[in-house]
This record gives sequence, structure tokens and C-alpha cells, in this order.
Amino acid sequence: MDKSIISEGKTTNEAIENGLKKLNVSKNMVDIKVLENEEKRSFFSILAPRVVKVQLTLKENKNEENYNKKEKKEVELSAEEQEKAKNNVEKFLKEFFEKVQNDTEYSVETVCSGLNVDINNPNLGFLIGYRGETLYAFQNILTAVASKGIENRVRVILNIEGYKEKRQKALEELAEKLEKTVIKTKKSVTLEPMQAYERKIIHTKLQNSDKVETKSIGEDPRRRVVISLKRK
Repeated sequence: MDKSIISEGKTTNEAIENGLKKLNVSKNMVDIKVLENEEKRSFFSILAPRVVKVQLTLKENKNEENYNKKEKKEVELSAEEQEKAKNNVEKFLKEFFEKVQNDTEYSVETVCSGLNVDINNPNLGFLIGYRGETLYAFQNILTAVASKGIENRVRVILNIEGYKEKRQKALEELAEKLEKTVIKTKKSVTLEPMQAYERKIIHTKLQNSDKVETKSIGEDPRRRVVISLKRK
């Protein structure tokens, strides 16, 4: 996607709105410069159709998808901290599923930076939610539970019924499909807002493409991936 476009309209607001639609972004994602104002009209142009031109430029994000290069620095936990975090989470899950879904199977694996939690029960769709929103919220809760009484931050990675593998496959297939669409139409495509790890899947899948490139725009939680033709 071009970083800057010129848009026209009968009024300044109309010109801006037209430009935002072309870029498929919100107003806070661009810098706006009025090139031709409707109030600055000469005597000779008074009978000409009124046109206002504005320049919309996508704002640069200094933290541009640093998820690819620099995630939050992981702290290596001691064996004692790992065990304490594991006990915290296992106790919580035992009490939680006794009240919610008693036949749920789960495992808690310790790793140097925290825990990998895997939960399995075909009736736990409500814990995944739309596009995994509830899953990530629950993951944040488990992170807080695991970190109780531990000085260092415990990183918890949660997976429920293999959701993340299924989601990764779906996103990779989507990336391939949109790559073909962008090449065919020669028009950029802006995806819906995604989690950071989901944006990383799109970026990684298309990073070796000869025809298209990806970037992220906007601020969390409305940050989006844009797929566009590579500039020659």
C-alpha cells in the first residue's frame, strides 16, 4: 500500500473521508494536509466545479511489528520458580474445572520462561470464543495466577483443543489466497484486526514472496496487516 495518496471531494471532510475509504484506515492512522481548500477560489474558477484536494499519509509506527524481531524479553526462571508457577496453575485449573467442566483433561509443562498449558474437551468452545478472544483473556488470567508469589514474569502459553494449530493453518491459507488476489487485482488488501501472534503468521508466510509485501498499521487492539504489491 502507498504511504501517501491524494484524495478529492466537494469539501475538506468529504475529501478526507474518500481518502480514508481508499486506504481502509481510520482518521487517527493518517496525517492530513489540505492541498486545495474550498475557500481559496479565484475569480476565474468561480464557475468551475468545487474540488478540495487533501494528502493523506499513513503514520509510521516506530514499533512496527517488532513481534517478528524482538518480543518482550523473556526471563529464564529458576527450577524453583517454574515448579511454583506450575503448582499455582494446576491448583487453579483443578478448582476451576471442578465447577465448570469436570471431565476436562489438561497438562501443564514447565519451560525456562514459564509454562505451556494444554486443555482438551470438545465442550470448551465457550473458553475459546470468537477468533480466540476468550482464550487469550483466559491465558492472561493464567499468567497472573502463575506469577503469584514469583518475582519474575511467568510467560504462559495456552492452547485449547488444538485451536492455535487450526488457526495457524487457516491464516496461512488466507495469506496465500490474498497474495493471489493482490497480484491479480494489483490492489492492496487490509485484513481485520488481529492478535500480534496472528499478524506474525501472516508476515512469516509471505516474507519470501517475490510479488507482495506485508506491513502492520494502526494501534493495538485494532492493529491490522496490509498486503500490497512490492514496489519495483
